[in-house]
Amino acid sequence: MTMLMPTRRNFFNDLMADPFDAFFNAPFTPAPKSSSTLMRTDIKEHDDGFEMTIDLPGFKKEDVQAELKDGYLTVNAETKTETSEGDEKKGTWVRKERFEGKCSRTFYVGEDVKEEDIKARFENGTLVIDVPKPQPQPKLEEKKTIAIA
Repeated sequence: MTMLMPTRRNFFNDLMADPFDAFFNAPFTPAPKSSSTLMRTDIKEHDDGFEMTIDLPGFKKEDVQAELKDGYLTVNAETKTETSEGDEKKGTWVRKERFEGKCSRTFYVGEDVKEEDIKARFENGTLVIDVPKPQPQPKLEEKKTIAIA
């Protein structure tokens, strides 16, 4: 049973970092669900666009959506723990750290980017989105006429 118990933290080190978190996160209480570890994103620039790599461990492809609206690309993900009847009777949670719920990130990609230009793929808990760079539109030269009286 002792190997399933979380390791003890140094209370004084935690107290110096954030006294409220250290007080409420006693050694045997459930760990807080931190959003800082969710949807970690790397963005790499290429000549023709950007490649966004978003970590979504534990999510299924069906649970991830991306939408483009007014130049903003929003990625939403949701995960649920499926329990069958009687699971509550089988045991008591000692610690539960896996994320369950919804998360979202929004990135400004520009109003010139179209939905059909964005490509996305999801493999092994990683979402990769290719966003093209907006191409400058050639300015049409306006013909200005001068009225002759």
